Amino acid sequence: MDSFPEVEISNSENNSINTIGNTSVAGTSSSSSPTTLSRYENQKRRDWNTFGQYLKNHRPPLTLSRCSGAHVLEFLRYLDQFGKTKVHTPICPFYGIPNPPAPCPCPLRQAWGSLDALIGRLRAAYEENGGKSELNPFGARAVRLYLREVRDLQSKARGISYEKKKRKRLPPQPQQLTAAPPQPPPGEG
Repeated sequence: MDSFPEVEISNSENNSINTIGNTSVAGTSSSSSPTTLSRYENQKRRDWNTFGQYLKNHRPPLTLSRCSGAHVLEFLRYLDQFGKTKVHTPICPFYGIPNPPAPCPCPLRQAWGSLDALIGRLRAAYEENGGKSELNPFGARAVRLYLREVRDLQSKARGISYEKKKRKRLPPQPQQLTAAPPQPPPGEG
């Protein structure tokens, strides 16, 4: 794999990078838009621009229409070099310990939760920018399997469980019975 220049997360939003059909991948910002985007929408736009820049810098350059799950995996592995999460190797004395008492030479990686959220945003952005859901490379089986593998590896290495949180179910509320006024037993009254 060729070396790619470091990609800033806050790339300029004014340059168009790739297209799906006639839709711009790295949308252009317009000064006439009075609405402010939510934090999620801004992050999704930055992630989309970053991925578009990655495709542009790929050797050979890739168009989004030719991008596959394998390219998404390559992108995720590329992002690992900018990670800030210590992931212990099995030979590290701190393997499986959540808060190690001393530094170690284990590599820094992207945290699983960050990668999972990133893929979710990119998957949504792909479809919002004209991509067909059945062709979405961010939803490819290989990407889902990779994320599961990263989650499991980091869970063991860092001693942190990523169990799915069970939804709290509210206890059933006692039914309010509308009590009819007591009726005298038959034959009395």
